[in-house]
Amino acid sequence: MRFRLTPRETSFYDMFAASADNIVTGSKLLMELLGADMSARAEIAERMRAAEHAGDDATHAIFHQLNSSFITPFDREDIYSLASSLDDIMDFMEEAVDLVVLYNVEELPRGVEQQIEVLARAAELTAEAMPNLRTMTNLTEYWIEVNRLENQADQIHRKLLAHLFNGKYDAIEVLKLKQIVDVLEEAADAFEHVANTVETIAVKES
Repeated sequence: MRFRLTPRETSFYDMFAASADNIVTGSKLLMELLGADMSARAEIAERMRAAEHAGDDATHAIFHQLNSSFITPFDREDIYSLASSLDDIMDFMEEAVDLVVLYNVEELPRGVEQQIEVLARAAELTAEAMPNLRTMTNLTEYWIEVNRLENQADQIHRKLLAHLFNGKYDAIEVLKLKQIVDVLEEAADAFEHVANTVETIAVKES
């Protein structure tokens, strides 16, 4: 790591950790949605909406700190990219839950639970990794594993699409379910964007 002669604003580390912890909360709500009947989904969606708003607040706090800090712990564009990608994850997870409620989906297709399990694991890994930005240690395994999970998510997504288009569902139901599984796939992509940004930061700081 490069030796610095100037002090750095360290509150970013805590804010990134808080944002990642909030994503874990969102992933748990996704898991809860899987086992909930239709009557309980609206309440879960409301809690997910609150978590998404908390994520927005965390992102805005990072941007405010970025705009008011003369010296930052790493490149400003990387701070912006990391905060934005973390925010995207919450946005996609909240959108998926909201669509399930708005579309009155009676039963999610087989395979969605695998998508959500991948997201939950990626959320845990991301939350564990954020505090390590302080020292830039123990991060390599994190971004390798998240990239592996994203590849796994791609395979699950393709199988889900094949299942949706096998003739079992009517056309309207296919459109509804496809939008939901596509948004969950976008969440997996956003986790990979976070991991790639962390890798970029680590390389620059080495």
